[in-house]
Amino acid sequence: MSDPSAPPVLRMERVSKAYGATRALGDVSFDLRRGEVHALIGENGAGKSTMMKVLSGAVPPDSGRMTLEGRPYAPSGPLDGLRCGISMIYQELNLAPHLTVEENIMLGREVNTGGWLDRRTMRARVRETLEFVRHPEIAPDVPVRKLGVGARQVVEIARALLARSRILVMDEPTSSLSQEDSLRLFEIVRRLKEQDVSVIYISHFLEEVQKVADRYTVLRDGRNVGSGTMEGTGLDALIRLMVGQEVKEMFPRVPHGRGETVVALYGLKGTRMAAPVSLALDRGEILGIAGLVGSGRTEMLRTVFGLDELEGGALVVSGVETGKAAPWVRIGQGFGLLSEDRTGEGLALSLSLADNITLSRYAPYLRFGLLRLGRQEKAAGDWIARLKIKARGPLQKVLGLSGGNQQKVALARLLHQQAEVLLLDEPTRGIDVVSKAQIYEWIGELARDGKSVLFVSSYFPELLGVCDRIAVFHRGALIDVRETRDWDPAALMAAATVGRAGNG
Repeated sequence: MSDPSAPPVLRMERVSKAYGATRALGDVSFDLRRGEVHALIGENGAGKSTMMKVLSGAVPPDSGRMTLEGRPYAPSGPLDGLRCGISMIYQELNLAPHLTVEENIMLGREVNTGGWLDRRTMRARVRETLEFVRHPEIAPDVPVRKLGVGARQVVEIARALLARSRILVMDEPTSSLSQEDSLRLFEIVRRLKEQDVSVIYISHFLEEVQKVADRYTVLRDGRNVGSGTMEGTGLDALIRLMVGQEVKEMFPRVPHGRGETVVALYGLKGTRMAAPVSLALDRGEILGIAGLVGSGRTEMLRTVFGLDELEGGALVVSGVETGKAAPWVRIGQGFGLLSEDRTGEGLALSLSLADNITLSRYAPYLRFGLLRLGRQEKAAGDWIARLKIKARGPLQKVLGLSGGNQQKVALARLLHQQAEVLLLDEPTRGIDVVSKAQIYEWIGELARDGKSVLFVSSYFPELLGVCDRIAVFHRGALIDVRETRDWDPAALMAAATVGRAGNG
């Protein structure tokens, strides 16, 4: 534990930042002690990411001051912030997909001798860092584009650790990690504390924040609404600070019934799937898909939706067998996919909210082949209000939204599309606790209305709290499917980690 009497290594005083009429931060103050983990908590759009962008030098504050080690700190840009000892691990990964793991980790820190890159030394440093994060199996010479989202997150963490920074900012670091990798990350954080590294830890998983943090600060609507020591602070108290009210039910359930089978997989095998899968999804059912990151869940969804080529088995939709099909054909058959990689393939970041929300169903806004922009904008505005997306309006580019609000835009597109079969891959990733409860309720309402949902998640409590049945993947294979009442957390974990479910 850090020394409470020691002067803070970082102090931010009355920092404000606005984008036009939108106030992102209003007189926010924050301090960080040497060798402590300080949790920064708040709903999506509360100002956490903006605050860290100010700290890193990515954006200048409109007012306020910062000090680092007691000296004035006003970085001219991210590189200046990095030179001052501040490293960032952003929620949206900042990797160069065409470069190798080694090139990404060493980017900007290359070692050269006589004008030539010293690849032997760089390779040794990369291997040492990957050993430190306990992922020596990640090959340094593999292009990052060939890695899954979880492995990319590990590379991002390794790159930040290589900088040997005094302050490390982790923005949703476990959002793409398995539970096992999350535990490894917590151990890394503890080892960094022992080396007097200070960590600002941002996460919507409040249970993990309680485990890893010494102190907390809560932001709401761009203002500091509370801070204190984590020890002795309960989840209910943190949630009340976040939202300004009590949240009565974390996993709201909407009564719904299951009907006939809508989608059936018979030995389905895609080009990226390790093993064939047989599975049935009923009308009005919420079928959870559990497993560790890389266990084969995402590959199955991609094959069903047509993103990965079908190479064997059969896909039957409403009693009719369908062969290979492109995603737009699947959309026509009633499928909708929410990708786990929202920035890479789930959203068109350079387009507006209106374009993203209506992208998969333009028909209501077409007349004589022309797009009726006014109607499209009004419809998008209705979805923005319904999902409580924090944005300046329908014409704002999605790129300017927080990660959680981007996720809401991706969900809005599926709801607007009126898909009959929803393939949801980590739909609550990067979403705050209140919005999660809202999403769970929407999923229940969709099932009540006769929609069918495949719900992939690495967060087992939400599967147990929301789903009718849960199927578990392990090392690419589907190993068990049970009614949710026949699972418990221990059995799910055993099935996902060792491939044996036990008695449940």
